Amino acid sequence: MLLVGIMATVPVAFSQAKHVRWDIISVDFTTPLTLNPGGFADAIAPHNGGKIRLTGSGTLVAPAGRGGGSNATTGGGTWETFNSANVSTGSGTYVVRELVRFELASFQTGPIIDNIGDPAERANGWAYLRIEYNDGSHGVLGVFCHGPGAPDGIAEGINATKGFVTYTEVQGPAPLVDANRTVFHVRK
Repeated sequence: MLLVGIMATVPVAFSQAKHVRWDIISVDFTTPLTLNPGGFADAIAPHNGGKIRLTGSGTLVAPAGRGGGSNATTGGGTWETFNSANVSTGSGTYVVRELVRFELASFQTGPIIDNIGDPAERANGWAYLRIEYNDGSHGVLGVFCHGPGAPDGIAEGINATKGFVTYTEVQGPAPLVDANRTVFHVRK
């Protein structure tokens, strides 16, 4: 009987809602690396050559199990768009309105100084968030984290939509360049 009781509770324990913090970060390339809040990330619109630059952070509660969204979100940041000649075409702020989906891939490994959250909660994965820009346009923000110990296939950086423009090309980080980096912290 005891075994049946344990087996019945295991799925519940593994399918609890996830409380997550997401950040577009700044990195100091010291030994070990140091993560700080307040970075920026770019995404490219391959059809027109423009780009969007975002800063931001926030929290989300991902529902138990697979799929589904949540209104339990906070956060936002700043945005700036550029044309193909890298000339600014607009800027402002955005607010997160809803979680579309979050997937936890793995917890990160390795010695890193984490000035954002609990290092034991630093995680790899991805999230899609519905956002509202201060100019009245809407979009979706993709946040992707491929840190130490991540499985193959996850990008590092962001992509976004703004109105009808799709900034789908993740501008991944370059070695020793403080840009295009993200992190999740998932409460254990």
